[in-house]
Amino acid sequence: MADQDEAENPEAEVDNEASGGKKKKLIIFIIVVVVVLGSATGITLFMLMGNGETAGEEEASEDSKKAVKPPAIYFAMEPPFTVDFQVGGRQRYAQLSITVMGRDPEAMEAVKQHEPLIRNNLVMLIASEDFQTLQTAEGKEMLKTKATESIQQVLQQEIGKPGIETILFTGFVMQ
Repeated sequence: MADQDEAENPEAEVDNEASGGKKKKLIIFIIVVVVVLGSATGITLFMLMGNGETAGEEEASEDSKKAVKPPAIYFAMEPPFTVDFQVGGRQRYAQLSITVMGRDPEAMEAVKQHEPLIRNNLVMLIASEDFQTLQTAEGKEMLKTKATESIQQVLQQEIGKPGIETILFTGFVMQ
């Protein structure tokens, strides 16, 4: 019966061949797109993970680094530092409350033990700064860096390592 239809209608045979050719072209096109996308994804992953770690390994190594990091230890240096400045013939004052932050208990004990030396160095450092500069955020940040380095220098001389990470200004009043 199909043979009779094809014999009677030769255009039906041409349509079947044309639709079969379109399907082949569509399948080939889809395969090419999938291969190109797969290659692009593979190259991107290779470039991003150049050190050979997978994403899971990278997250695990970051988590283990965070887990190994000991908790922060804080030591508030009391009483607050009070320093006077001569500005344009007038007497000015600054009062700073400083807290030392570190992670090494031995170093923090050394900070407590050598507090008089550290306080002396910090008072001299603060007094040597320009009053106008200390009123700016940049001036405070610069003082924070210098004060941290000053304490680290004392600890380096006394216990052989810098010992602290930073200082924190928990109070900063200027008048």
